[in-house]
Order: sequence, then structure tokens, then C-alpha cells
Amino acid sequence: GPADADVMFIGEAPGMNEDRQGRPFVGASGQFLEELLAAAGLQRDEVFICNVLKCRPPGNRDPLPGEIEACRDYLDEQIDVIDPAIIVTLGRFSMARYFPNQAISRIHGRPRQTAGRYYVPMYHPAAALHQGSLRNVMIEDFRGLGRLVAELRKQRQRESAAVAAAPQPAPATQMSLFD
Repeated sequence: GPADADVMFIGEAPGMNEDRQGRPFVGASGQFLEELLAAAGLQRDEVFICNVLKCRPPGNRDPLPGEIEACRDYLDEQIDVIDPAIIVTLGRFSMARYFPNQAISRIHGRPRQTAGRYYVPMYHPAAALHQGSLRNVMIEDFRGLGRLVAELRKQRQRESAAVAAAPQPAPATQMSLFD
């Protein structure tokens, strides 16, 4: 994704297709993620997508705590460089970093603002592929994300307009030593 993305999505770890192509969310989960992005009024090329783990766990098993910790600095650096206004966690492993001891089923789709950044826990797209009943829930959650993004962009436009409308100081002039 772009280095100036307003929205960063953090998934779990590369799957088989992601591992082969070196890009996150390119398999069936990626196709559904693109549908979800459309529900939010977003396109894939305007968001940044990464994972908690930077390599595929053996046998595509769940990440281990030591693996998550080993990749933490890489993820921290990505967040620092991109500096997104909104971080969307996809699934429980990325959610646990920002919402410890919470259940995704209770807090999905509900943004929380901390230190000027929004954090939005969401189900992982693969969850809807395994549990069809989550599909509509996820689409609604992403529509809510779209409203949050739209409000953030309106706020930025208002702030820019206020700065542009503010009176500008007169340019400084050099005084003469001989007047």
C-alpha cells in the first residue's frame, strides 16, 4: 500500500498464496477483503495491508507468542513509517495487541480512539469464508469503517480550509541602517 495511507489493515500471517506471491491477502480472503473495502468506499491501492507475522507459520498454524514478539519491531516500524489515522485489526491475533483480553465477537466494528489514532477491531475475512453467517456482519462493520474514514476526511478538509482562511502575516521587510 501507499506510504501515506490513512488506513492500515493488520492481519495475522501470510497464507500459502501470500507466501508464494510475497503480498498480503491475495487468496480467497483477499478477494473477500476487496469486497469489504468496496463496502467501505475504499480501494485496495489506497490502504496499507500488512500482517502481525512476516512469514508463514509451519503448517499454516496459529502464530505462537514468541513469533509475534519476534516480528513486533517490524510491525512497529511499519506503523511508524505509514503513521495511519486508522488501524484496522483483522482477526484475534492483531486485535490482541490493541484490545487485550477482549473477544472479537463483543467488540468487532467498534472504533476506539487513543492518542489521536483510531483502532477498529474486525473479524478476519477468512472467518466469513468458514462461517457464512459472519459475511453480512462484516459488510456492515466495513460500512461503519467507511463512515469513519469519510468523517476523518471531512474533518481534515475543514481544518485545511480554516488554515487557508486564516489571516496571513505581512511579509517581513529589511530595515535600513541609514534612515
